[in-house]
Amino acid sequence: MDNPVQTPISRPMSNDLIIVGGGLNGPALALAAAKAGFSVTIIDALPEDTRKDRDFDGRSYALALTSMRLLRQISVWEQIADHAQPMLEIKVTDGRAGEGPSPWMMHFDHAEIEEGPMGYLVEDRHLRRAFLDAMAAQPLITQVSGETVVSQTVRPNGVEVTLASGSTMSGKVLIGSDGRRSGTAERSGIGRTAWGYDQTAIVCAVAHEKPHSGIAHQFFMPNGPLAILPLTENRSSIVWSEETSRANMIAGLDDAGFLDALRPAFGSFLGEIALVGQRFTYPLGLSLADSFIADRVALVGDAAHGVHPIAGQGLNAGLRDVAALAQVLKEARARGEDIGGAQTLSRYQQWRRFDTATLAVATDTFNRLFSNDNPLLRAARDLGMGLVNKAPNLRRSFMREAAGLTGDLPDLMKR
Repeated sequence: MDNPVQTPISRPMSNDLIIVGGGLNGPALALAAAKAGFSVTIIDALPEDTRKDRDFDGRSYALALTSMRLLRQISVWEQIADHAQPMLEIKVTDGRAGEGPSPWMMHFDHAEIEEGPMGYLVEDRHLRRAFLDAMAAQPLITQVSGETVVSQTVRPNGVEVTLASGSTMSGKVLIGSDGRRSGTAERSGIGRTAWGYDQTAIVCAVAHEKPHSGIAHQFFMPNGPLAILPLTENRSSIVWSEETSRANMIAGLDDAGFLDALRPAFGSFLGEIALVGQRFTYPLGLSLADSFIADRVALVGDAAHGVHPIAGQGLNAGLRDVAALAQVLKEARARGEDIGGAQTLSRYQQWRRFDTATLAVATDTFNRLFSNDNPLLRAARDLGMGLVNKAPNLRRSFMREAAGLTGDLPDLMKR
């Protein structure tokens, strides 16, 4: 049944979980928690219609195999499976725009691992709509749309939040899924370690003459990488990282001028290209919360960690947070523990903080290593990619990492 948009509450509403942030990780956690039997209220600053009623706007997400498993477990995948493009191969090359790629490359083929495609590309509009529909069908989830949290107060056995409308609600644990500028983290006194790369990502989609055959391309250029990711039909998602001043100049061009700027880097291997949907720009940087937890508070997704999109792992890392936290809370309840207690939340932080810090360091190092035109580094990069490509076991380990199959997997991602 559909849950109505929440109206102002005259008395505190009590929940197991209060989730702040209605993007992607917040709804995923709401559904995972409800599947485990927890009552959840999710607070979204945007109106529900704004989230749901969207045409294709060029944005999409690369979901690792394990992220797909999570979505299947929380009854979202079946709604988007027909719109998902399997990622069957990944080709990684180095070079300069207009000169073509280096002959040295890394080539990953999903046939070398037993589990299936390494991941899937799904458009933003399909994923968000599926989350909203799944939450509306879940009686343990209350959606509060078009509202923001203005204060939060920790009580002996829970936490209370006050909304801009004056409504209040309480819960046993408060989850911040409200982005890199998380108000939940700030109100909890959690600081951040962050820096920028003087790079901006230009995100869009293109239609092309020739089929992409499910192949994803990552082309490293001196100013930043260009990712060409396969969508359904003869379309591809573009994530083009450039030095910020040049990115701003390119973003200001009309569609014809933008395509003229893109073609030297994109190449002609897919034939003629045309823009589909809108273009977006995002400043790139690293952001890592000093702690993923506070008193009765836990952070997930970008509220906890924001990394460079060089490996396409931002959303996947957030969904792994979701699966890990849902499991920690479920196991704590089974032991009769307080789900918002320090001991419970510490287990979540112990599980996720090292993994995400490692990802942050890896993406930062990769970006610095590849986003330059130093001839010695270029030679070392090309040699390294050639060696990896000639080593089946090493190549296989890279593919398993891209598919999300390494490390301590939460139960929701194992099958």
